[in-house]
Amino acid sequence: MAEYPINKGIGRSVEFKGLKAQYLFIFVGGLLALFVLFVILYMVGTDQWICIGIGVTGASVLVWQTFALNARYGEHGLMKLGAARSHPRYLTNRRRIARLLKRKRKEDKI
Repeated sequence: MAEYPINKGIGRSVEFKGLKAQYLFIFVGGLLALFVLFVILYMVGTDQWICIGIGVTGASVLVWQTFALNARYGEHGLMKLGAARSHPRYLTNRRRIARLLKRKRKEDKI
């Protein structure tokens, strides 16, 4: 009887065939979307070979792009890229210098 190690990767990110972290979810979500597209096209009455061609082409492009993103950006690189895009490149302060150096007065309360 074969023995399989359980919980070998505690604390490590999920990995399947080299795909790590969010790329695995992109891959699974893309395959699910392609399957739904295939079913919809088939039920509408599109020719069977056209449905198969679209499914195979879409799946191969999805696999190629997902592994390319994984190789290019690494485990957390895609999230870092998204975070860097959401930050401004520089900050602009449009107040005058004299106004910045001036003290604020406390107004008298009635």
